[in-house]
Formats: sequence, C-alpha cells, structure tokens
Amino acid sequence: MVEPAETPAAEADSPESQVREAPHPLPLAAGAAMAVAAGVALLLSFPTYGLWWLAPVGVALLAASVHRRRFRAGLGLGALAGLALFLPLLSWTNLHTGLAPWLLLSGLQAGFVALLGGATAYVSPLVDRFRWAWPPATALLWVAQEAIRDRGPYGGFPWGRLAFSQEDSPLVRLAAVGGAPLVTFGVALAGGLLVTAAWRPWNLWPARLARGRLVLSAAGLAVGAVAVTAAGLLVPTAPREGEPVTVAIVQGNVPRMGLDFNAQRRAVLENHVTATIALAGRVAAGQEPQPDLVVWPENASDVDPLRDATASSRIYAAAAAIRAPILVGGILRGPAPGEVRNVGLLWRADTGPDVAQTYVKRHPVPFAEYMPLRDVARLVSKEVDRVADMVAGQRPGVIQTGPVAVGDVICFEVAYDGIVRDTVTNGAGILAVQTNNATFNVAEARQQMAMVRLRAVEHGRESLMASTVGVSGFVTADGETHETTGFNTQEVVVREMRISGYRTLATRAGVWPEMFLVGLGLVLLAGAVVVRRRG
Repeated sequence: MVEPAETPAAEADSPESQVREAPHPLPLAAGAAMAVAAGVALLLSFPTYGLWWLAPVGVALLAASVHRRRFRAGLGLGALAGLALFLPLLSWTNLHTGLAPWLLLSGLQAGFVALLGGATAYVSPLVDRFRWAWPPATALLWVAQEAIRDRGPYGGFPWGRLAFSQEDSPLVRLAAVGGAPLVTFGVALAGGLLVTAAWRPWNLWPARLARGRLVLSAAGLAVGAVAVTAAGLLVPTAPREGEPVTVAIVQGNVPRMGLDFNAQRRAVLENHVTATIALAGRVAAGQEPQPDLVVWPENASDVDPLRDATASSRIYAAAAAIRAPILVGGILRGPAPGEVRNVGLLWRADTGPDVAQTYVKRHPVPFAEYMPLRDVARLVSKEVDRVADMVAGQRPGVIQTGPVAVGDVICFEVAYDGIVRDTVTNGAGILAVQTNNATFNVAEARQQMAMVRLRAVEHGRESLMASTVGVSGFVTADGETHETTGFNTQEVVVREMRISGYRTLATRAGVWPEMFLVGLGLVLLAGAVVVRRRG
C-alpha cells in the first residue's frame, strides 16, 4: 500500500483519493455549533439585516455539520439550524398573540429544515464517491425542502425561503427565468461550492506540490461560488415600457398597533378617507399629479361598506374628492351568517362599489384567518375565538379598473408562487399587494417587501405594496424600490407606473422549473440508496 505522503500530486484531488479519506464527520460539538451558526447566518441574510451574501455561508455550514452523519443525527442538527433561523425570523408572530403560536409555527418550520439535514446526511456516501456532485446535491435538496414546506400543512408557509433573502443580490434576477425556486437553487449551489471548497483532505497530503494543488482546487471552488452569484447579472430584467398610469398609495395608519386595531376600525377607515381627501387637495393645488388609481391597504375598511351606510358614505366622499377609482382593502360579511371575506373592492368615483371587480383572498392564513381544529387550538391560546372562519375566494385577483388591469394579491399571498402568477397570466398589467402589518413589526413588513421585489422581477411587472402602517412603496420590474414609506406613520406616495404585457420565462414556465429540480432531487436520493447498498 502506498503511504499518503508518497501519493503523486496528480492523485491528491482525484475521486479515488476522496474515497480513501477516512469517512468521519466533524466532532459532534463542532457540528452542533456549526448548525446553530448556519441558522444565524441564514437569519442575517433576511431583512431587516439584509446581509444576503451570508445565505450561501449558512447553507455551507449546515451541509458541513451533517456530512457523514447518520440520518437521525442529521435530523437533530437540521432542527438546531431551523430553530436558530425561524425563532428570531418569526418573532413578530408573538407580539400580540403570546408565545405558544410563535413557538409552534417556528418549531414546525424548523422540522422541515430537520428533514433537509437528515437528507443531506443520507447522501453523504454519494457525494464522497462523486465529490463534483456535492454542490448540485446541496442545491437540489434545498429546493425540494422548500417545495414541500411551501405546500403543507394547510397550504404551507413559504416564509424564510432562501430566495426571499436575495432582494439586493444579483441572484434575484434568476427569478425571471425560473421563479423563486431557481433563486433558491442558485443560493444553495453557491453554498454547496463553498462547503466542497472547505471540506478538503488537508491532513492526508503533506507533500508541498499536492497541498498546493488542493489550495488551487479549493480556491477555484470558492471563485465558482462567487461566479454563480455574479451570473445573475447576466439575466436581463423586463424592459420599462408600456402605457403609463399614475397610482397613489394611501397608508392611513392606525390609532394603536396590536390585535385591537379591529376595535378601532372606524378610526382606521377615517384615517384613509382623510388622507385621500388631503391628497385631492394637493392635486387640486398642482402639488401632486392626478392619480388614475388609488390603492388602500388590506383592512382599510373593516366595516363592511356594502352593509354600513356610514362607511359607504365616507368612501364615496374620498373617491369623489380624488376623482379616481379606489381599490379598497376591506372585510365583507356573508353571504351566509357568520362568514367573512377579505377582499380588494373597486370603488369608482362616480358609481361607487363595483362588485363585479372584487377580489376575494384565496389563501386565508390558517390559525389567523380561519381556525383548523378550533377545539384543540383553544387549549393552546385563548385568542382562538377572535378568529372568524374566513371564506376563501375562487378566482385570480385581476381587477379591471379602467385605466389598468391590476393583479391584486392580499398580504401573505405574495409568498405563494402560483397565486401571484395567476394574476399575470390572466392579464394583470401591474401587481398590487394589499397588506396589514398593524399586528406585526417593521421586520415583517420589510420581509414582505422583499417578496414583492422578487415577484416584480419574476413576472416583469411593476408592483406596489400598500400597508396600513408601512412599509408601503413602489417596485420597478428590475426589483428596485421607490417612494417607500416609514413604519407606523401616515403617508401618501404617488408614482407613474408602466403597464406591461411582457411574459418572462418564469411566467411562461410556471411550476415546471421547480418540478424539474425536485425530480432531480429524487434521482439524487435514489442514487444515494444505491451507493449505500453497495457499501
């Protein structure tokens, strides 16, 4: 047998040399520390921190921590990383509802990262046998984990996807080709290249020439990670062309933050009415351009304006003053007793509510807008009975305002790929996200704005986010924000937007890029089964 020191330099980084490397994982304490560090790095990549370049580092740390471990150990380390990420990332969920919902939601999301850790550990023999496969294997498993998490249970919860951390990264442009799943793939591929670069058999090859070759190989892989990230700059975004339309966002604010903002619903409506009338005054004075459309946020009128004469008259007054249709975010009662619907309702300046142009939210949030397992949930939180069972809509949110067809998306729906795409394929020329952040904080609002930025690039649509308390603002098709507002303030912003009929590759392809990547991930797992059975 040839001793390692006598092995020719040309063999130092060969597949055969990698197989001869002792198949030991890192010490468990080091692995646990790296798993926690992975979750922290991933957390810091999201708003409000915005250190997007740490996302590949977090991916690499998790991959290294579970490499060559048993499946169960991978589950445990993945759970550690998931908790380190989701407990602080979702901390805004406990501001007004108590600890239990926050802990349960964070634990559930961490469970999916635990499965990722177990799967990554399971494929270790395969990537040891074929070291070139480690970067794509890492990326494919991340995409598969997010595909599952985005869909279940109860329709899934896509918050915390790698793609949503990349609002300022060149990789966000990949959304125009393959949507959020391709952005996640790019981030995780860069992380896979980093872990492959770092995990080298340095101690087995003391020969200077061999060690130098390893250094060059590792450096090449690290450069590859940078190149993957920079490659996003080569992807063009949609051109800024099309008919102009002037849109105003009214952020009326609420008297008090918290769940009891609903008890102040008439005051919230009045805030939006008076802010719109004040805008009309500035328009009449020539200080602002005349808007073609005004967008109010979700829950701007929690008093049903189709049933309440006072609410109706106030919205009439605002629309008549501004002389433009208003897309009102409101709550409608019925049609059956006890039912409610979360809607975007078009209110025309001359004729009032256009019921035919109403979008009903299609994905009510479980445990917030409807209550599965209500009797069981009541044991967890006394706030359960605050939640009415909201009726889900059935059609995409395309609102024909006259000047423009608006793709209406309400609140958390912006996180779901198919819901946003449906509005574009059904004719939306711009995207509008109506949201209510009054029960959350600025971190949640900025995380949501990051999703709006990705969607604008993904579908080549100029977009806006209208919030009750902020953050509101406009987004161009290249993902850049404009006229963004502060948090917990009353503000009105106006901007000329461009109506687009452009279809990106991502819009045309829909779910197929994700399904292709998930299919490759299943092939990868099947290959790992074969390698394990062959020893």
